[in-house]
Amino acid sequence: MATYRRETHVDAPFEDVWAFHSTTAGLEALTPGFMNLRVESVVGPDGDADPEELDAGSRIELSVRPLGIGPRQRVVSVIAAREYGDGAGMFRDVMESGPFAEWEHTHRFFADGDGTRLVDHVRYDLPGGALGRAVSPFGRIGLEPMFRGRHRTTKEILEADSGR
Repeated sequence: MATYRRETHVDAPFEDVWAFHSTTAGLEALTPGFMNLRVESVVGPDGDADPEELDAGSRIELSVRPLGIGPRQRVVSVIAAREYGDGAGMFRDVMESGPFAEWEHTHRFFADGDGTRLVDHVRYDLPGGALGRAVSPFGRIGLEPMFRGRHRTTKEILEADSGR
């Protein structure tokens, strides 16, 4: 599988950065407008609709329509793992269905002084079998601006909220 990684320091407390990324509101805030994101449903691990936090076992069904072109693409993602404690946190979402043949996104958070180190690591394959896997490294062309924007937005929102 191809991989992509991005790391950023956010000048905001670890707890605030963790909490922001633990909700669908955070997902909506971080998804660029041109993706036309629509969260269709969220079900927690206990079967409850619209949980406050996305715990391990939560299932998110959403759709996107990039640039408003073509039909909406449905995406189903599951929070496969979630760990929190002692100034560090991690959660991993796995795409069950969507535009990628494989997608595993690990979000890591580390207390770093008064701020937080945010690390995104994605393992993915593009669709199309062997050909898709062969060209998957070129997927970074789309991932780089998307994650640069996500990290920039995280900093803008959380650094403003923390008054720094």
